[in-house]
Amino acid sequence: MDVRKISNAAEARALVESTGARHIKVGVFDMDGVLRGKYMHKDKFLSALEGGFGFCDVVLGWDSNDELYDNTRFTGWHTAYPDAGVRLLPSTCRMLPHEDNTLLFLGEFVGKAESICPRGTLRRTLKAVSDMGYKTTAALEFEFFLFEETPHSVREKGYRNLKPITPGNFGYSVIRNSVWSELYQELLQFSEDMDFPIEGLHTETGPGVIEAALVYDEALAAADKAALFKTFIKVFAQRKGLMATFMAKWSPDYPGQSGHIHISLQDKDNKSVFFDKGAPFRMSRLMRAFVAGQQHYMPEMLGMVANTVNSYSRLVPGAWAPTSATWGVENRTTALRVIPGSAKSQRVEYRIAAADCNPYLALAASIGSGALGIQEGLNLSPPVKGNAYAQEFPDSTRLPSTLWEAAQMLKASKAARGLFGDAFVEHYAASREWEERQHRKAVTDWELQRYFEII
Repeated sequence: MDVRKISNAAEARALVESTGARHIKVGVFDMDGVLRGKYMHKDKFLSALEGGFGFCDVVLGWDSNDELYDNTRFTGWHTAYPDAGVRLLPSTCRMLPHEDNTLLFLGEFVGKAESICPRGTLRRTLKAVSDMGYKTTAALEFEFFLFEETPHSVREKGYRNLKPITPGNFGYSVIRNSVWSELYQELLQFSEDMDFPIEGLHTETGPGVIEAALVYDEALAAADKAALFKTFIKVFAQRKGLMATFMAKWSPDYPGQSGHIHISLQDKDNKSVFFDKGAPFRMSRLMRAFVAGQQHYMPEMLGMVANTVNSYSRLVPGAWAPTSATWGVENRTTALRVIPGSAKSQRVEYRIAAADCNPYLALAASIGSGALGIQEGLNLSPPVKGNAYAQEFPDSTRLPSTLWEAAQMLKASKAARGLFGDAFVEHYAASREWEERQHRKAVTDWELQRYFEII
């Protein structure tokens, strides 16, 4: 049975029975886009296919370092961290090639926890777009650095003096991908086997950095693929004695790592509603309103896209990352890049996102804000021409410069609350405030070098 064709509980049950598997791996994605999971006995799994199962809700109440939020209402010591309900998602089934084809299924929180579940938030956003009469397709692309390091060695080195797999700035290098062709070919095959196929794979500027563009899909499936890609590329690398990082900016010496999102809308007959052959840049009226919504609401929703303290180290001039909510046509210095093409390829690239994003929330923000533009009939400003870094723009396009500021803007956003619900906005904004507070407690190398002796 082809795991890619599993669509319901009955088919998932038949697959499990046919493989003779005794244990199945299940997982849910947390607020930071980290996959949390466990092995489940076959009998428990088959029961959970029908009735769901409980998963400690602490995974929605702690950060990426397993430290407990102290500022959220949904869960905490005050609730005693009970189990939250989880539904299994048969259509997310994968076989794990590195685990002798062990089956993996994703889950999604239900009940009260559904209101803050990242995947559930995207699903509800897409349902609202579907109710408007549109289907959403998307693709994500990620840059990540590979190092000849292990989880032990990076800690022993204090994350300094790390050794990338290759030296120098070799963007789009055929030399590098030929010398390392076995690794590239294995990575490409692994991605096919895991059902997050790669459309394009190449080196980027910087030592050991690779960019992978995933094949486009319906938006919820695209988010699943992107989130699983980030998780299992790390697994792939570590099983080979390497390490991959998806930090937005791991070093001040190199450009940040992008996580660009390509989005298009179709009607119920799968015909593009972004494409208008006779319009400027082939942008339909609807596409113009969609891009206008993305631009207008980007400052308010940036915290859902740039979700770590480190995200804002990338959003500086000259780092191949946008610094204001601008749009242009084939302009890689703007936050939104319209890519004119055929009816099949006409799309917008949401370039503000970095590799550290939670794909579910980044897609929810980028698609939801565009949908608001359509609903509100927003007008699109003229496109930016030339270098956006060297131009001045209205205050309305200014983006938050810190995670704290982004959290405050999200919390105050009526648009975000209308799209995602008060429960999600309150919980997620509090989680970003927590993250920023942890950063403020840290004493960095920069501070020591700057102040230790002289001040």
